[in-house]
Amino acid sequence: MDWSIDVGASRRQLLCAALGVAGFSYALSLAAAIRPTRMPKEEAAMIQVTFTKTQAPAWLIGFWREIDDKTWGKGFDCFAEDAVCNLGVADWHGREAIRENLRKFIDSGFTAHHEVLEYWDSPHLKVFRGKVTMTPDNGGPVVHPTMTHFFYMDERSQSKVKHWFGAVGPVSFG
Repeated sequence: MDWSIDVGASRRQLLCAALGVAGFSYALSLAAAIRPTRMPKEEAAMIQVTFTKTQAPAWLIGFWREIDDKTWGKGFDCFAEDAVCNLGVADWHGREAIRENLRKFIDSGFTAHHEVLEYWDSPHLKVFRGKVTMTPDNGGPVVHPTMTHFFYMDERSQSKVKHWFGAVGPVSFG
């Protein structure tokens, strides 16, 4: 920015330039004085976690079986009462909400069969990769989308899922 003034400038031009510089200085000091007092979010602590690739546990197989068989029973006991599920665009809170919303989704017109391709275990986080065969009830084309799921376990009870993040699909590129 060029703040030089032509020597032949009029008094009005000089006054305007001086006010401009003063106004700019005032704006800077004002901005510094009213900056937010909130500190920026702290960066997440870096931790190292060791995973073991292993067979999927009975609780996970039982959970998928409840969905595949459309029985909706004890397989959902792997979730804490106050578990949260973020499956795609879903944001379901509570074990019963997870059960009921999955039931509504599956009962919307297809049968599912989940297959575990890979399971990685750590004390607080379980990672699952697989595929699901989705067979429409109306005889439409069968699809086999991939799945990736993260199960964060409850700190109070390592046998219960506290937060489930999952992604399935896409089911087509049509």
